[in-house]
Amino acid sequence: MGRTTPEFMDAPPPGPELTAYDHAHLVLYLRLLDAARDGADWREVVQVLFALDPAQDPERCRQVYEAHLARAQWMTQHGYRELLCQAAPK
Repeated sequence: MGRTTPEFMDAPPPGPELTAYDHAHLVLYLRLLDAARDGADWREVVQVLFALDPAQDPERCRQVYEAHLARAQWMTQHGYRELLCQAAPK
């Protein structure tokens, strides 16, 4: 399966503010949250969303998955506020 997201890093940029990377990967974050909610196996998730093979490099694949899922969860608690402020008419 082909990757369905823009190019990705092994981990999103950290920090308390939204980044261009976050904006580019919003759909990925939503898909990760959906997969986690549905109890999908992380190995399947990295294959489908990142086009990575967990059999080849399970440690890296797990780190990519966990780092992006953590950022997606951060978005639901903090980052969304900045998104809303950016989207609001001025």
